[in-house]
Amino acid sequence: MKKILTLIITFVILTVKVNAVNLNISSKTAILYNLDNGEILYEKNADEKVSIASLTKIMTALVTLENIQDLDKQVVLINQDFQGLVQANAVTAGFTKGEIVTYKDLLYGLLLPSGADAAKALARNIAGSEDSFIKMMNDKVKELDLKQTNFSTVIGLDDENNYSTARELSLIFKEALKNNDFKTIIKAKQYTTSDGKIKFKSTIQSNAKKFDIDIPYILGGKTGTTTDAGLCLATIAKANNVNYMLVTTGALYDKKAPHHIEDAKIIYDYFINNYGNQKVVNKNNPFKTIKTKYTDKNTLKLYPNKNITMYLENDYNKNDIKYTYQGKEELTPLNKKGETIGTLKIYYQDKLLDTQKIILKENLNFNIQSFLKQEIIPIISITSTILLVIIIIIVKKKRANH
Repeated sequence: MKKILTLIITFVILTVKVNAVNLNISSKTAILYNLDNGEILYEKNADEKVSIASLTKIMTALVTLENIQDLDKQVVLINQDFQGLVQANAVTAGFTKGEIVTYKDLLYGLLLPSGADAAKALARNIAGSEDSFIKMMNDKVKELDLKQTNFSTVIGLDDENNYSTARELSLIFKEALKNNDFKTIIKAKQYTTSDGKIKFKSTIQSNAKKFDIDIPYILGGKTGTTTDAGLCLATIAKANNVNYMLVTTGALYDKKAPHHIEDAKIIYDYFINNYGNQKVVNKNNPFKTIKTKYTDKNTLKLYPNKNITMYLENDYNKNDIKYTYQGKEELTPLNKKGETIGTLKIYYQDKLLDTQKIILKENLNFNIQSFLKQEIIPIISITSTILLVIIIIIVKKKRANH
């Protein structure tokens, strides 16, 4: 049912084979989607199993949001929420033992500064222990039918049993984006905790600003960094009324440059500058002109019954759009408004885009002048024939009388 609904609400599309584009990026794996139609625009080693660092926390957030009814509910942080974090050199959000926080505070701390303390606190409060929460994460993996993903940590520290692929991470990210709270959090530039003690800032925007990288189209996302995983990034973006989603992993780990953000810019810029939503069929442009008979007009223009938009190259070949019409080639006043007069099939590069019924949108008024003009020769011919027959009959009768 979900698949059917998706087909109904998406654009009429044809997959554009653009993922063979060779882009000079540092990331080992990548996958870019057009979120509006679900089309994969670009991929690089998208099925390679990799370490995923703090992109793990996308699943941590997803499981949390599916199991919490009230994000404003308060919880108390305990010593267990901070154990081992210093030794692991894990990034924390800045919470402290004994602090009273809300689930919302913890989720913002989890996703904006990538706080390991927030991850452990969420796991304990929701599942009772980190191990139990990890089981919930892997249950979600099975539910999403992911074959190359496994979690062994809620944080994303390097572990051979904590892995995924760019493609499967993108599916987790897509699932999380269905939740409005998740989307709101990752799009936030900053957040102050409910007690006013801590202010979080988006690591993506902070790094972009620090290194003067212009990415105004990136709406938000999640970063991840470890020695094994390298620099990882999951983002959503919007430009020219197109919504994108990008996941990259394994960019060069270099404290002097955010290569994952640079890669995102390279990928996004290429598609934003070279592709877009093109109106390939305009319902206001006629596709054919047919004849009319006995009306006050000699011809009638036929139009598509709806617009069709496709995500294509800006300089796509308009001759690749073709129309095939089967139906009436001539209309008379006997054809009435609302009547189906034919079928239109629309193709892009010889592949069917849409099939439309063509409906007569107006009544055709009878015109006596047009009738006489078009039928004058047949009328004269018939009249002449009748007169000739009458003359022959009269002549025969006269001869018979003699």
